[in-house]
Amino acid sequence: MLHIYTGNGKGKTTAAVGLAVRAAGADKSVTFIQFLKSGTSSEIEQLKKLGIAVACAESCNKFTSAMNAEELAALTEEHNTLLRRAGKLIHDGKTDMLILDEFIGAYNMELLDTVLAEKLIADALAAGCELVLTGRDAPQTLCSTADYITEMLPHKHPYDRGIPARKGIEF
Repeated sequence: MLHIYTGNGKGKTTAAVGLAVRAAGADKSVTFIQFLKSGTSSEIEQLKKLGIAVACAESCNKFTSAMNAEELAALTEEHNTLLRRAGKLIHDGKTDMLILDEFIGAYNMELLDTVLAEKLIADALAAGCELVLTGRDAPQTLCSTADYITEMLPHKHPYDRGIPARKGIEF
């Protein structure tokens, strides 16, 4: 089944991490792949300790708006490598749950091969893999395939009062 966590509010990655922990607790094989993130968020090491396979876009060490064309091209290739790795896991039946964190942002910005991404989604669903996609602005093309869609809506956030993101809470 396809799960989508979207919206402008906090909690998309947090919800995906919670689902990963739940699945791992039920002895499911879980793979957690982050797009547009370098793997420095606080949850990464804990997921690994739980036996969850983790991969990140390690070269993504700044916002895409601050990247030049060469950096964006390198990031796109890294994302495509992550997609191919995920596709192999699905093909080989090596993951029960595949979480693609910030996939929707990379998809919307075309910082990955969208044809390859759509094939991965179809293959995962055909294989019975539980697939989780997170990111803002989920497009209708993805939503129409989803079994679950949860939209995080901000009503109040400390950032609005000038409080920066806090380690362990927002990242």
